[in-house]
Amino acid sequence: MAQVRSPQSGRAIVAFDFDGTMTIEDSFSAFLKWRAGPLRWWTGLLRLIPAGLAYVFIHRDRGRIKIDAVKHFLQGIPRTQLEADAKRFAEENLARLMRPDAVKAFKAWQGQDVGLYIVTASPEVVVAPFAKALGGHGVIGTILTYDAEDRVTGEFEGLNSRGPEKVVRLKTAFGPDMRLLAAYGDTSGDTEMLAMAEQPHFRVFTGRP
Repeated sequence: MAQVRSPQSGRAIVAFDFDGTMTIEDSFSAFLKWRAGPLRWWTGLLRLIPAGLAYVFIHRDRGRIKIDAVKHFLQGIPRTQLEADAKRFAEENLARLMRPDAVKAFKAWQGQDVGLYIVTASPEVVVAPFAKALGGHGVIGTILTYDAEDRVTGEFEGLNSRGPEKVVRLKTAFGPDMRLLAAYGDTSGDTEMLAMAEQPHFRVFTGRP
């Protein structure tokens, strides 16, 4: 289930993509590298070469290669440990990763009567601490699954939250008649969400920490 709080009835939503839009690099890759350490990170990348080649030459499915990365780097980790690691990662890296002009725009919406959410393809568990630190209402993203012992299985609940799936997730969270007042994105993975917004903003943030 998405880590969101339902807005008041009729309240408009403002959605920010995260990776590339608000950050200077992919937050999930940065988290995996940070958590694994240099040796395990590079060893893992070598083992993921076949998955990378399959992505480039066969299926072009970002969700499949992301699942391969989750299985290699996170499978078997207890949920509580993963959440604690994600919180510490955000605390240590927020200033380094965030675009200052994106943060300024995000915070400018806080004084208005809107639901303010990060909508991302990255796992919710990784991005949620960033959303909380920024003062957002929550995050809608890719959802990892856990086994009976509450450990990461290496699979997703549903699809990778990218492209059309972002619209599906928004409507699932807030209803089919939700009003998307504004959306911010930077890649083709945001096309459908931007098309749904009354105020679409594409690649408007360029600042660096």
